[in-house]
Amino acid sequence: MATKIFVNLPVKNLNRSIEFFTKLGFSFNQQFTDETATCMIVTDDIFVMLLTEEKFKTFTPREICDAKKYTEVLVCLALESRARVDEMVRKAVAAGGTIYNEPQDHGFMYGHGFQDLDGHIWELIYMERDKVRLLIRAMRKASTIPNNRTADGLRFLTTIVFPISPPL
Repeated sequence: MATKIFVNLPVKNLNRSIEFFTKLGFSFNQQFTDETATCMIVTDDIFVMLLTEEKFKTFTPREICDAKKYTEVLVCLALESRARVDEMVRKAVAAGGTIYNEPQDHGFMYGHGFQDLDGHIWELIYMERDKVRLLIRAMRKASTIPNNRTADGLRFLTTIVFPISPPL
């Protein structure tokens, strides 16, 4: 059985959140939806449980973070193209979300994002596989991977996102 992930996020107004994410193209599993929660489908194995703050409080003894003031989590989705990244950001803003950062173009990876109605940050990225593979190949050939944020990202890409078989 494949491992599934359920990200649980508190929301102030469940109906508004459902409307917001529906405008972004997400669908919901009605089996796990009631007046206190809904199950947003991201992929076959990734789901986001949007829970009213009251319902969320039943799962933790800690205070709920005000995501408009503090960062509690960064949710990052990899999409199929730069255009899809920009399209989802446009849809999010049109549906009432906000932009928290300018788009970032790293050559091999493009990213942008938005904050939803409750302030949760959603990062969206597109990675060009061929450019990533060439960069990884060059770094391995030089036997050097610099110690910086880009290199950390490349280490992640080589081990988790794009494990290269056979090794380069």
